[in-house]
Amino acid sequence: MSADMSILSLFLEASIVVQLVMIILLLLSVISWAMIFERSRGLNSAITEGNKFEERFWSGIDLSKLYNDLTARQTQPTGMELLFLAGYREFARLRKQVGTSPQAVMDGTHRAMRVAYSREIDKIEVHLSFLATVGSTTPYVGLFGTVWGIMNSFIALGSVKQATLAMVAPGIAEALIATAMGLFAAIPAVIAYNRFTHKVQKVETQYENFVEEFSGILHRKAHSKTAP
Repeated sequence: MSADMSILSLFLEASIVVQLVMIILLLLSVISWAMIFERSRGLNSAITEGNKFEERFWSGIDLSKLYNDLTARQTQPTGMELLFLAGYREFARLRKQVGTSPQAVMDGTHRAMRVAYSREIDKIEVHLSFLATVGSTTPYVGLFGTVWGIMNSFIALGSVKQATLAMVAPGIAEALIATAMGLFAAIPAVIAYNRFTHKVQKVETQYENFVEEFSGILHRKAHSKTAP
């Protein structure tokens, strides 16, 4: 490709509308890549930390000791740890109230864990809607820039008596760059969205299973005479 037909020169010579389309697509691509890296780290961390906590939880450690260790720790609890803390805290509080039936204790405990569960799922799903939007709309934004650029090229041909390929090639080339940039922004976003959706479902299943299993343990404690 000659210097006159380089991507930079085609961008500089494009119409204002096509330039704006290219700039928007470039910004969307940069933002989506930043979100892809951030969500990849976040989801991998959620899965790893969840597996570590489950291993400790099922190691036979006393629940009150586990609760005290988590509340006394310097680092902020996350993910499954927050589900445990929310459930155990509410269970212990309701269990100490005089006249509270075991069923009322479990209802309150389960509600507390479901609220914590919803908040944690909202955290791990952050940015997924943006990636879905980028993946579904950027090809059409790029196509708009292409159609606009080709339309201007053919309008320009109407003012000349004899049209040649050299006259229309730059205009068509700069227009097609918009389509390429739209695909460049959309393809990674779609792949990342599908991959992250699968990981989110995996985390949701892990959290749901823990809530049900932990509820079963607390249910037995609620009907016993021992302290939590």
